[in-house]
Parts: sequence; structure tokens; C-alpha cells
Amino acid sequence: MNKRIIRKEYLDKLLSYKDKDIIKVVTGLRRSGKSTLLQMFRDDLSKKEVTDRQVQFYNFELPENFLNKSWDTLYFEIKSRLQSDKINYIFLDEIQNIPDFERLVDGLYATENTDIYITGSNANLLSSELATLLSGRYIEISILPFSFAEYLQGRNINISNKYLNYEALFYDYVNETSLPKGIDLREGGYDKIYEYLNALYTTIIEKDITQRHIIKDKRAFGNLIRFLANNIGNQVSPSSISKALKADKQNVHHLTVEKHIEYLVESFVFYRVNRFDIKGKKQLATLEKYYIVDVGLLNVLIGRERTTDKGHILENIVYLELLRKGYKVWTGRLRNAEVDFTIKNRNGEIEYYQVSWEISNHETQKREFTPLETIKDNYPKYLLTTDSFTQNKSGIIHKNVFEWLLEK
Repeated sequence: MNKRIIRKEYLDKLLSYKDKDIIKVVTGLRRSGKSTLLQMFRDDLSKKEVTDRQVQFYNFELPENFLNKSWDTLYFEIKSRLQSDKINYIFLDEIQNIPDFERLVDGLYATENTDIYITGSNANLLSSELATLLSGRYIEISILPFSFAEYLQGRNINISNKYLNYEALFYDYVNETSLPKGIDLREGGYDKIYEYLNALYTTIIEKDITQRHIIKDKRAFGNLIRFLANNIGNQVSPSSISKALKADKQNVHHLTVEKHIEYLVESFVFYRVNRFDIKGKKQLATLEKYYIVDVGLLNVLIGRERTTDKGHILENIVYLELLRKGYKVWTGRLRNAEVDFTIKNRNGEIEYYQVSWEISNHETQKREFTPLETIKDNYPKYLLTTDSFTQNKSGIIHKNVFEWLLEK
């Protein structure tokens, strides 16, 4: 990962739990920066007079760290190296590669003078026995690939320059990749980035999903992934996807579709967004939307000539940014309209967001403002577009989306 980028928000959160009697669990897509975050934290420890003997770092993607080793072998190996009179910092990277890893973590947690940090590339990490064993004793930090601001920082672009062509830079961001390694690969041209994304995607699909869950019909599974990629930001259901696959002469039951989608969500390839009944103030259980973790992966899934329109790609980027801000996110349902995002911020307050590429004509303006105008409560309402000139209306705050993405 490009070491020029200090992911301050994630690092500060990790530092705030240092020496606290709680396990720190960092989750996220492969290659999204989890290992580098731990390394940054480890570097910070060295500035605080923590000796190397107090630190143990295991990368369980390296075969020498997990081949022929059971959880108990690792437990006693780690325990034999502990400094009895000082705090010991234990880093267990990609721990899902260790069978019965929850027993290892539980044993180390019960040991005096240990401060434990683990990472995993599967959300199932916390729905396994680990969550049961350690209920109330861990904190999850979910990491995402680079934001637009981090991407520009990685390219050494001064965002205080008011004359930057943000739209052109945004096209670079979504057409390349938001994954940290992408910035290092830019010098080699787009083909290098594509090769990297293709290899990463293959690893996630083959190793993390297909092999682990023994998926036999790989063609149908691949078509399901491409269907979701082609429909980011659209309401879909397992039944509607099953019907679409049947039209392509693939008979996949909707329960199988539901299960396969769950695997993709667990591996952080896609994020599921439930609907929220704005009037009834309750979550709905059907017709979710899905957004992809890195829109650069769309180049691998559906080609550079994407069938997904740029409005939905922008919507995808806004969704991920709302997650980075620590918001809980739903799509909003009204009787005769939809609002792109209904969120609860960190203070538990509701906000509404509508996203459109531009509102250059009266028809588009009406389409984007009307759903927000229909909401009769007094919570903040935002319209985010690429337009240079914004126009607030009926209490709705219209913002340039690039400026919003770069807000501190």
C-alpha cells in the first residue's frame, strides 16, 4: 500500500482503543488496507518505547505461519514469547485462515497483559463462534478502499487548488480503482491496474467463496455477480434475479441466489442496503439495493463500456462515503417515490440524500427535488450533483458532489 497515505480516521480509532480490555477486529475486502493499518499502528508503538519483544505479528496469508499449525500450537507458541511484566501487543492478520481461530483469540484474551488486534476478509468472522465467545468484548473497525480525497492525496494532488478539474479526476478514480495498490500501479498504465483487479477478483471468488462454500455451478454464480454489477443502485430480489437467470437458460432457485448473494456480502464485494419506510419510520425486508466495494471492479465484471449509467456509479461512490462517515444507511421509500439514501448519523439524527449526475433541465430538477419535497419532517435534506452552480430549494440543500466528497 502507498505509505504516503495515513488513514488517519481508522488509525485514530485504533489508537483510541490501545491498551483497553477489548479485542480490536479490523474487517474489509482483501487488499483494502487492513494489514497496512496494523503496520501503521505497530510503527506508532515503536515511538512510544514499546520494544520489539512486546510485539508479535502473524500474517496468516503466509503459508509458513499456518501450514501444519493448529490453533493450540499457535496459542502456546505466542504465549511462550510473552513478556510477563509488560503489555504484549498481538497482531493476527487474516485470522480466518486458522481453523477454530476463535479458540486461539479467546485463550489469548484470557491471558494477562495482552492487547489483541485481528483482521479478516470475511464478515462471517463476527457471526461465527467468535461473536458468541467474545460477546461485548470486541470492537469492529470496518475498513473501505480509498475515498476520493485519499485517492487524490495518494496522487499528490493539492485539493485546495480551486481550479482543479474535479470531474476528470473523478473519472480517473472510478475508471481505475479505489484500492490502495492502484495508485502504485498507475505508472504502468491501465493494463497493470486491470491485471491486478482481475487477479484479486479471481482470488476472492475462487478462494474465499467458491472453494470455501463448495459452489459447483460456477457459470451461474458468475452470471449472478455480473447481474448485480449491472444493477448497482437498482432494487432487486432473489426472485427477480432467479427469473433473469432462467431467461438465460440457467435454472437457479431463488433460495440459492439468496445464499450466493450472502457469500458476496460476507466477502465485502457487495454491500446490501435495505429499504426504509420514511412515513412509518421502519426498515422493510424486501427489494434491497446493492453497491460494489470498488467501482473499478466493474471493468473486470462488465467491461469498460459499462452498461451501468454514470448516475448510479456516482450513487455508489456517495453510498461508500456515507459509510466512511460512520452513518447507518437505508434507501428511503415514500408512497409514490424513492429517496436514494435515508441515514442516521453518529448522533442518531436522520438525514436524507438524493444523488444525480446533473440537473441541467427542468424535468431532471423536478424528478430529483420532488421526492425530498414530499417528505414533511424537518430533518436535513441534501441533493448532491456534479453541477458547478447549485440552487437550494424548499429547504433542500443542493451541493456539488465533488466538494461534498472532499469535505473534512
